[in-house]
Amino acid sequence: DLAVVSAILSSTVDIPIGKKVCFAGELGLSGEIRAVNRIEQRISEAEKLGFEQIFISAYNEKGINFENFNIKTHLISRIQQIPKMLFG
Repeated sequence: DLAVVSAILSSTVDIPIGKKVCFAGELGLSGEIRAVNRIEQRISEAEKLGFEQIFISAYNEKGINFENFNIKTHLISRIQQIPKMLFG
């Protein structure tokens, strides 16, 4: 969900998202970014595929050791944060 919404926002403002940016999150009806299962596995796989950044739900933060990964992780809790974080 998060990747699709980000692509729509990118198209709306006519600013492309970098090729090395990945998304893992579900979008709730009120705009919250919900946690997804097996987040550490998803971050690890994104890193293996060559992504340099990943956007994940802030609700996934608990229990993750970010020092295990060499990918920049952005924690977001609401969809309203995406435009500023992606496009400045």
